Amino acid sequence: MRILGIDPGLQTTGFGVVDVSGHSLTYVASGTITTTHLDRGNLPARLKVLFDGIGEVQARYQPDVASVEIVFVNVNPQATLLLGQARGACLTALVSRNLDVAEYTALQMKQAVAGHGKAAKAQVQEMVKRLLKLPGLPGKDAADALGLAITHAHAGASMSRISAATAVTRTTSSMFRGGRTL
Repeated sequence: MRILGIDPGLQTTGFGVVDVSGHSLTYVASGTITTTHLDRGNLPARLKVLFDGIGEVQARYQPDVASVEIVFVNVNPQATLLLGQARGACLTALVSRNLDVAEYTALQMKQAVAGHGKAAKAQVQEMVKRLLKLPGLPGKDAADALGLAITHAHAGASMSRISAATAVTRTTSSMFRGGRTL
């Protein structure tokens, strides 16, 4: 199975691609999609860059599933809103290409990769390097994206078995209980 991990960000979105065979993980690719070359006030153009960039990554690496970080509210509500829109562009790019998307929190990713949810970025980078046997440290955003792919490689099979055995209802902080209303 090939997993695409996405660490969404409005200025820099990280991506990482990992192949999984049994318990074996193999690095395929990683990098970033940046919007820093565009005017900060041109949000639609920046979101389009993210949407198109995720589409290019999907077309090039042909993942079977994607894993995306869930965004929580930060101290600055405006920054949270912008990050949520970047995340939405990434999710839309993935589902418009018929990819199943798993979602994990940063805490879940850090626990899966580094062993504890309070791991620093440098610890995540080092553990991703070790787990994937990389010659050097990946960038911070790419390391988080690879970490999300690794998290899904470890947790995805368990979650699939649980959902097949029981009626698990998907809930996230961004979904309405009764569905969307017009």
